[in-house]
Amino acid sequence: MAVAARTPPGPPPAGRPRPAAGKRRAGLPRAPRELRRENEQLHALYETALGLIHRLDQEQLLEAVLQRAARLTETAHGFIYLRDGSALEMRVGMGFFKSQIGLRVAPGEGLGGRVWQSRAPLVVDDYRSWQGRLPGKAFDELRSIVGIPLRYRAGVEGVIGLARVEAGRAFSPEEVTLLERFAGLATVALDKARLIAEARRELDERRRTEAILRQSEERYRQLLESLPDPVVVYTLKGEALYVNPAFEQTFGYRREELLGRSIAFVPEENWPETRAAIEALLSGRKVLLETRRRTREGRLLDVQLTSTLYFDEKGRPAGNIVILRDISGRKEAERRLAEYRDALEERVAARTRELALANEALARQVEDRRRAEAKLRQREKQLKAQSLHLQEVNTALRVLLKQREEDRRELGEGVLANVRELIRPYLARLKQGRLPPVQRALVDILESNLESIVSPFVSRLSGHHRGLTPTEIRVANLVREGKTNKEIAALLTISRNTVLFHRHNLRRKLGLRNTKRNLRTFLLSVEK
Repeated sequence: MAVAARTPPGPPPAGRPRPAAGKRRAGLPRAPRELRRENEQLHALYETALGLIHRLDQEQLLEAVLQRAARLTETAHGFIYLRDGSALEMRVGMGFFKSQIGLRVAPGEGLGGRVWQSRAPLVVDDYRSWQGRLPGKAFDELRSIVGIPLRYRAGVEGVIGLARVEAGRAFSPEEVTLLERFAGLATVALDKARLIAEARRELDERRRTEAILRQSEERYRQLLESLPDPVVVYTLKGEALYVNPAFEQTFGYRREELLGRSIAFVPEENWPETRAAIEALLSGRKVLLETRRRTREGRLLDVQLTSTLYFDEKGRPAGNIVILRDISGRKEAERRLAEYRDALEERVAARTRELALANEALARQVEDRRRAEAKLRQREKQLKAQSLHLQEVNTALRVLLKQREEDRRELGEGVLANVRELIRPYLARLKQGRLPPVQRALVDILESNLESIVSPFVSRLSGHHRGLTPTEIRVANLVREGKTNKEIAALLTISRNTVLFHRHNLRRKLGLRNTKRNLRTFLLSVEK
């Protein structure tokens, strides 16, 4: 086909129906068949209007609208778009469009977007070749399609569309006109359903609000009933609207005696502060003070009073809520605590005086210690001076001892020189003479002893081992010379067993017992 889309002409003048397809000369009467068909369509619209007017659920209404429109145009394929923000969303579909529910199009996109944008009906005779079609092979099944705007007030709230998949079945101008009339009825029904839905939502919201308020009121009433502190709710005139059980128990009144009346339980002396609290409360401030209230029996109670305004639904002050906490026990405890504090302060004062006297005594002790420390420092200086003097004396003594050692060494060197020059020559002459063996041995011993005088053996041995007896020193000297036990016994004129006894004592005193070290080797090392 050469023509892809067409826009039907505008509505006819009032009181004149849209002419049928094709041109008809003015003034000629319409054929009975056309009149009969138009009557059938009007009757169908009437029945549709009656059927739609009683539907309240929007989803069910949309489905009914689409089914009626499809029945009027004798097709099984149709859809309804509804506006959702800045796009149209397919809310209902039948036939081919049932699988497209949820599809969204923007203004000017596809048939629905074009109708939404132009606010006028649009008929496409061959959708497959139409340039404004939606992409996708799935839409190739469609042939003729029509879109009618659902006008609401000054705008378009949706689009109703119908389609045919059979070739050669285009939508006629009469069908477009019928659908426009039907769309107007559907818009009225949708508007009614919308208004009813909004009214229902508002009614449900009001019911929920009322239920919440009732629950809240019941919770607050239960809270007030369970509070251990007395609570009274006043009007702005000062009449009691509510008192809780704690109020009845604390002040001895019955609820029936108080509701709707002023409660006369303020002592005369507490009225000034009560009036000031009322003025502060009416100025919008919260009141918190400690005062006194009288019970029915005339007993005065110390109470902590807290009061705040409550407001009506228009935000105007409606009265005030007063909470009275009995603090008589606390006040009595405070009085006892004050008495105890006074007694404690007196004890603290007495203790402070005692501490002052103790501080004075301590100050005297501190002063005595300071004087003793001064004396000790003076004595320390004296001891330091004495120490310096002793160091000087020790230095002098070390010098004297050193000098003594030098004198002793010089004396030893002189003695040694005399022995070498005066005695050794004569010993050499005696050894050259003919002497008996005993005398020769004595000469050898004499020469050895002279060598001992020259060497430091005896002095070192006696110096390191002061427990040695003279005989043990002589035996040690002969052992060092290599003499046997028999020779030592003959030279010292003692028995051989005595020599063995002295050798045993030497090993014990020299620390050689239970060792394998040779006695003569040890004695030779002492000489070195």
